[in-house]
Amino acid sequence: MARDLKYTRNIGIMAHIDAGKTTTSERILYYTGKTHKIGEVHEGAAIMDWMVQEQERGITITSAATTAFWNYEGDIYQVNLIDTPGHVDFTVEVERSLRVLDGTVATFCAVGRVQPQSETVWRQADKYHVPKLAYVNKMDRVGADFLAVIEEMNDKLGAHAVPIVLPIGAEDKFEGIIDLISKKAYYYDQDSKELVNYQIREVPANMAEEVEEWRGKLIESIAEYNDSILEKFFDDPDSITDDEIIVALRKATIDMAVVPTCCGSSFKNKGVQYLLDAVMRYLPSPMDVGEVRGINPDTDKEEIRKSSPKEPFCGLIFKIATDPFVGRLAFIRAYSGKLDSGSYVLNTRSGKKERIARLYQMHSNKQNPIDFVEAGDICAAVGFKDLRTGDTVCVENHPIVLESITFPDPVIGLAVEPKTQKDLDKLGMALSKLSEEDPTFTVRTDHDTGQTVISGMGELHLEIIVDRLRREFNVEINQGAPQVNYKEAIRSTVQHREVFKKQTGGRGKFADIIFEIGPADEGVSGLQFIDAVKGGNIPKEYVPSVEKGFKAAMANGVLAGYEVPSLKVTLKDGSFHPVDSDALSFEICARQAFRKSCPKASPMIQEPIMALEVVTPEDYMGDVIGDLNKRRGQITSMDSKGNARIVKAKVPLSEQFGYVTVLRTLSSGRATSTMEFSHYTELPSNLAKEVIEKASGKKFEGDLDE
Repeated sequence: MARDLKYTRNIGIMAHIDAGKTTTSERILYYTGKTHKIGEVHEGAAIMDWMVQEQERGITITSAATTAFWNYEGDIYQVNLIDTPGHVDFTVEVERSLRVLDGTVATFCAVGRVQPQSETVWRQADKYHVPKLAYVNKMDRVGADFLAVIEEMNDKLGAHAVPIVLPIGAEDKFEGIIDLISKKAYYYDQDSKELVNYQIREVPANMAEEVEEWRGKLIESIAEYNDSILEKFFDDPDSITDDEIIVALRKATIDMAVVPTCCGSSFKNKGVQYLLDAVMRYLPSPMDVGEVRGINPDTDKEEIRKSSPKEPFCGLIFKIATDPFVGRLAFIRAYSGKLDSGSYVLNTRSGKKERIARLYQMHSNKQNPIDFVEAGDICAAVGFKDLRTGDTVCVENHPIVLESITFPDPVIGLAVEPKTQKDLDKLGMALSKLSEEDPTFTVRTDHDTGQTVISGMGELHLEIIVDRLRREFNVEINQGAPQVNYKEAIRSTVQHREVFKKQTGGRGKFADIIFEIGPADEGVSGLQFIDAVKGGNIPKEYVPSVEKGFKAAMANGVLAGYEVPSLKVTLKDGSFHPVDSDALSFEICARQAFRKSCPKASPMIQEPIMALEVVTPEDYMGDVIGDLNKRRGQITSMDSKGNARIVKAKVPLSEQFGYVTVLRTLSSGRATSTMEFSHYTELPSNLAKEVIEKASGKKFEGDLDE
């Protein structure tokens, strides 16, 4: 029997490192009856952190999906839950999960408050218009302050965070929470393993005034979402019912106007059941999110699919994973219609039909077979040949392309080679499987050295990849030192003529092009190609070959062979030979033209710049700043939080290898840092020369200054 979609919740848990996402997920699994024993992250026993590397390090690396059921006010709700990583190196996992979720629980640490990664995941959720519920965890820790977190959320994230509970006590005196809507106090027994490990009592007398004040603020912030609340708010605030508040707060949450915020201590089993109730109460069902929009590839017109099993099927592949027992798994979010196990779907990227042999409901790294999946649900499929992250699958006679997922470019590379000949074949297969799973992990062969270079989002990312090669794929490798992924660009626009002639026995080769080459317009990536040929001097059928030649040449710049990410080429004129000219001649001509024209257009090397945030005790502030200056860092701001100082800086990635160790030494282990990619910028000419000489193996005699 088809489920009523209003009882489905597709939610993710997102946050910065160590906010307690996985611990919260584990408690949710326990209280929803999915597990009978609570798995602890610090003991390496968390269900959602199933990878060996995750259990050893106590961090989440891949987003794990599971399905659980929760009884809220007599109705059984299905919760598809995704636990995402907090580490910025695995930002792809958060990005692709948010793309397919209807709502998210943003988790904050009551002591660490809003961290740089909190801002990153918050922006990602905003990008995909995902409504949020906030949960302030670790209320039992020394220094916990619920209202300070709310203040920081509003200041730093521009959120409109509204408390729906108040904590009873804090730190070691944290006993429970007061629900501001029902004005009831929940006192928790942290040692009880019962589902109901709390007692509901009246609000303590010493908090009555505070509860009234914050309840008034809550009603004020949602009054504009309900006319009757607005009238009653001015006439008789006491006549506003709990149900009216819940309805208005739900609407405001789904409109992303407010963020209901509750608190607890997942580790001490306090506040998790209330959080689950809040998810059912305020976060949207697939029906609330409404229809999904896409483009019909046949007509290029926009089409709408409603979130209903009666519509034609369409879904988005948001993740590919390799399972040792069932093979490659594609995680699908179904947006409309119904998909049966064993049926065929159309992949609109490749234009090919794919057979979905089996469908599974996921529980971390275990699968439960299911017969079909319907609109609004999340499942995993096996049996396909060619599916990638971001592909749209749909029924053949109703094609649609949904908006894909955008991924950042890798910024750091590592040369790897197999230790033995027998590892050679295994390495190729293992790397292709891993790059299929993770779009931010790329593999290429260096043309000059013949080395295999793997690239990723940071040192930890590549460390995990190398570890997985050894453990999952039994491939032993030697690895070089990490390398920075530089890029190349040109500063000025030049005009150039290139003639390609080759006379061999029989038919020759001939192409002649006149073009202008320069930097791409702002905000444009890739090749911006403009065909401005008049009078048919170059036949129309050869123009795409010119474009193809330039596009292929951009993979290796003229200075050190690094990729040129954007370029503008205007093809103005040229000529052809009626016998000797063909498409290949024009493609080769364009490649040669790129190599000869770029050196005249003030080429430069660009380096990745990282946004760094260091939290340090004041005593070590001078040493930390002095060290950042040595690393060509630019300090962007200095703040204080309690008795710690926060230094924000933009620092080149090339200067940051091994920084964590240096920072520990400078601060006697008391400072911490977080880093994420910011942007690319021009590398100073003296350093650019070193990079070019290292890449080419010979002295560079040219001039890099504009």
